[in-house]
Amino acid sequence: MFSNSAGTVSRRRALVIASLAAAGAVTVVLRPAGSDNGSSANADVTVVEYDDAGRKLRTATRKKVIRSDGDWRRQLTTQQYWSARRGTTDTPFTGTYYRIEAGGLFRCVCCQSPLFSSETKFDSATGWPSFSAPIAAENIWTQSDRSLAEERVEILCRLCDAHLGHVFDDGPPPSGLRYCLNESALRFIPRAT
Repeated sequence: MFSNSAGTVSRRRALVIASLAAAGAVTVVLRPAGSDNGSSANADVTVVEYDDAGRKLRTATRKKVIRSDGDWRRQLTTQQYWSARRGTTDTPFTGTYYRIEAGGLFRCVCCQSPLFSSETKFDSATGWPSFSAPIAAENIWTQSDRSLAEERVEILCRLCDAHLGHVFDDGPPPSGLRYCLNESALRFIPRAT
């Protein structure tokens, strides 16, 4: 059931994930390997491009990024693969991005699409990086997630369909939203000073 680039995840890791999932501390969605949410390799998507300093460059139409499961496994670390491509949730308070206060841009770990800016980041005290809004609404999409007893709203990257996390309605004004993200699905680009 669990695998990584070496073929399997240790029994200990599988037991930890299963026990955390049972306790509600981590979400295990486990999308089918290679799942692209029904996207077609010929699909065009509209995204807003930003440079690494967070300056808006342009709105562009790009081909959806679709790769084989094997290609994703080779490109990503084991944790990145399981989070971004298979839909698992990072364990809270284990990363560093939830504590980052520096200015910068958060890009998709799979396709480098710009997703969130430090300007909308806030401390949610949840142990996950949290934001009140994406850098551009066009760069993400959402869908209903019924993997747990309570229905949630899953956030995905528009360009490559990477699982990013979930959005909740308990965030700060003005949006009232909390985009709760998995660090494993992100790459932080510090703003040059």
